[in-house]
Amino acid sequence: MPNWHSRGGVGTVAIAGAGPRGARCFSVSAPRRQILDVSMLPDRIVPHYQQTATSSLLALHWPQPPRTILLMPKLHAPKVTLSAIEFAKHVHGNYPGLHLVFESHVARNIHEALPFPIYTADPGVSTERFARKIDLITTMGGDGTILRAASLFSTHNSMPPILSFSMGTLGFLGEWKFEEYKRAFRECYMSGCPVPVEDLVSPHTRAAAAAATNRQPRESGGQGDNGMAVAAPPLPSPSWDSVRGNGKCMGLNRTSKILLRNRLRVGIYDSEGRNINEQLNPTSVSEPDLGAPPFSSGSDAGDLTPPLRSAVSGVDNGRIPPSLHAINEISIDRGIHPHLAILDIYVNGHHLTEAVADGILISTPTGSTAYSLSAGGSIVHPLVKSILITPISPRSLSFRPLVLPLHTKVVLRLSKRNRGRELPVSIDGKRRVGVTIGMEVRVEGERLERTADGWRGGVPCVIRASSRAGDSDGTAEDDDSWVGGLNGLLKFNYPLGEH
Repeated sequence: MPNWHSRGGVGTVAIAGAGPRGARCFSVSAPRRQILDVSMLPDRIVPHYQQTATSSLLALHWPQPPRTILLMPKLHAPKVTLSAIEFAKHVHGNYPGLHLVFESHVARNIHEALPFPIYTADPGVSTERFARKIDLITTMGGDGTILRAASLFSTHNSMPPILSFSMGTLGFLGEWKFEEYKRAFRECYMSGCPVPVEDLVSPHTRAAAAAATNRQPRESGGQGDNGMAVAAPPLPSPSWDSVRGNGKCMGLNRTSKILLRNRLRVGIYDSEGRNINEQLNPTSVSEPDLGAPPFSSGSDAGDLTPPLRSAVSGVDNGRIPPSLHAINEISIDRGIHPHLAILDIYVNGHHLTEAVADGILISTPTGSTAYSLSAGGSIVHPLVKSILITPISPRSLSFRPLVLPLHTKVVLRLSKRNRGRELPVSIDGKRRVGVTIGMEVRVEGERLERTADGWRGGVPCVIRASSRAGDSDGTAEDDDSWVGGLNGLLKFNYPLGEH
């Protein structure tokens, strides 16, 4: 870990009438502009995502207030950087106890403007440390910034919720305008607070909150008629109670809505059947170094990734190489070669076709409005659990885009007819590796698991609540941002010649 530096100093202030010469000197510390290691922070708070009766979206419930926020502004955008500074100062000043984390290259550029410590991690270990420490991600930019956030957690089974502000070139995934950041963050932060605002500010509730800090975790509330222990009723956290201003808890029935966006699980295999996921590298030195995916025995590998030896070291470490996750798509194309790529496509072990094309895309519904759409694929609603196979300029016009069930296992195998060429494989445009004859790309939809605490897996995105009146059944809320994206950004069904 680098020795992150701090800027600050000690000044001398003269006080009239003090000391024999009429002045007394003492030391005053200037604001400390420090960059600290994220490993110093407490472990992540995992929120609950609960099904509701009136919406197909999930409700966000924090078991206690989030403490560690990863703030990701768009890169190389000075105006967005200034907005990130404004947002950081607001959060630090109004939400006591919150810690702000930045990627290392952003932290170095921004910390001088913030009169309080911020946190980061060395790029080589950031994926592991962020996964353990980050409660909430806030992005400021376009869809590419959200993809960058998701890529930091591409080797992990779950990731924190994303609160996104649309400040980029294309904001199809961005939910909020930056002008709404105070309301947006307050609603997300307070989501799941167990009492309504009018009760939170009462003396009785404050006393109960103070008593909760002295109580042992999970303290019993006594015994019921059958002699079984009865849990104590939930009490508000003092951290929620310490938020400045009157716009506090919204109550149990008013929570932020979460859309769990499915990801794809990807395994790259060499001609001998060995997983080589760890060989995939970031695509650009201008992007943050995502680090080499660490081996993890707790990987969400399932039956997609068998226990194999490391293809890099050749040492059997007894662990399973992690699956990589993609929120948009996996692409394989002919790259710089003039000849079309030739790929054998298998679906659930059955040979589907030999594709001769510029390339092949395996996409999620989220990615259906990205590269797949440009290649002629269908637009699929993000709540439809599916996988898309889209050819890129196929030679045969009979090869049309396909939509398959989410848990379909798709294998792309390089045909011998490629004449030894190496073709590039890209995962969300963030990781890339070259594959040759006999190598395989195995893809399967990520399984979303429903646990006692709610749902696990996917990319949880905080959805902006519907502004429509009379939305009693929640249907407008489910589709408001998606339909708005089609109309406003893709100009869906606009009359010819209108702008």
